[in-house]
Amino acid sequence: MPTYDYFCPSNNQKVEVMHSIHDKLETWGELCQLAQIDRGDTPTDAPVRRMLGVPRLMVPASNNDYKNAGFTKLVKRDRGVYENVTAKDGEDPIIYR
Repeated sequence: MPTYDYFCPSNNQKVEVMHSIHDKLETWGELCQLAQIDRGDTPTDAPVRRMLGVPRLMVPASNNDYKNAGFTKLVKRDRGVYENVTAKDGEDPIIYR
């Protein structure tokens, strides 16, 4: 399910919630109920608006990032010879194909 950020101009609060793409939240009361937070002094009928958000992407930066995520990275060293740069300790890093 996607995550959305909502902003309430009445209290200047930003709240992050997960809900279906088809759901439309229009009031502070609906937002608080879905987020399971206390509405505080803000009226339940106070309008909220959905904010534009940037998708969260993880791009591995190093060979260790690939290794920790469970991926294998092979680097071609020669014809039919590859080095597993994410090999675990004690594992042969050279692969012949």
